Amino acid sequence: MGDLAVGARSGHEGPEDRPGRSGEPGVDAVADGSTPGSDAVGGDGDGNGDGGATREQDPEQPKKKHRSFWKELPLLVGIALVLALLIKTFLVQAFSIPSDSMQNTLQQGDRVLVDKLTPWFGSEPERGEVVVFRDPGHWLDGEPTPDPNAIQRVLGWVGLMPSADEKDLIKRVIGVGGDTVECKGTGPVKVNGKALNEPYVFAGNTPCSVDDQGGQFKVTVPKGKIWVMGDHRQNSLDSRYHQKQPGGGAVPVDNVVGRAIVIAWPPTRWATLPKPDTFDQPGINALSSAAPSVLGVAGAVPLVLWRRRRLTVAAARAARVSGGSTAG
Repeated sequence: MGDLAVGARSGHEGPEDRPGRSGEPGVDAVADGSTPGSDAVGGDGDGNGDGGATREQDPEQPKKKHRSFWKELPLLVGIALVLALLIKTFLVQAFSIPSDSMQNTLQQGDRVLVDKLTPWFGSEPERGEVVVFRDPGHWLDGEPTPDPNAIQRVLGWVGLMPSADEKDLIKRVIGVGGDTVECKGTGPVKVNGKALNEPYVFAGNTPCSVDDQGGQFKVTVPKGKIWVMGDHRQNSLDSRYHQKQPGGGAVPVDNVVGRAIVIAWPPTRWATLPKPDTFDQPGINALSSAAPSVLGVAGAVPLVLWRRRRLTVAAARAARVSGGSTAG
């Protein structure tokens, strides 16, 4: 009965019917428990099951060699320089503030980032913006020229540092083409007859300078040009003091490199450079104030011509009728 119990417990009639033993039915099974044709890892492919060589260790398969970091470094540096050059040319460029003419908005030694992208889409400088522009002619005569080393020249060329070769200035736009800008006495500055409230002017300065060298003026800015002034009014050789030069002190829009948008360095001076609200006051836009009159005249001309033609036709018709009655 014990044998029957074991057979019943194993589910077979006896040990002789079990597969897997050598010389008996089921001997086709691989010794490690895998079946013929299986891809189980651990065999050597000939059924020995010694766990020797694996597929990853095939001596005929070539190993991929990774390029060393030092060989890739020149390529990475080259890509970085090309990207920096593209960014400088089309997007953003860093500039250094060389003087105190824009205090307290900008301090000497500040680094500002200038937006060069929007001018590519036809955007022109607006009143109140701080802009960087190329010397329109003799504004920087007599100013010392920096002598950078080779590394500074390369970094300046790609835009990672301000370029020492570019003769650029930075001022605030006060008037655009068509505007009338004037200064009388100590101020305030007026644009198209509207007085400006200028909180950005250096503390202790007056908005207008009382002198006979250009501080007192009234000018109409030519089309395609801008009128610029420094925030440190009594320490800025801006449009006011170049009125006797070609262009009358106004800066061509084509000379504008871009708008300064942020103080990037030093970190303690980080700040954006928004357009002041004083330039948004109603009526300051000369073009807008003239628009109703221009539209009125433009609308009246067709009406007058139409009325005159109608009167002429009516008169001719009356003449014909009158002539016909007389003949009868």
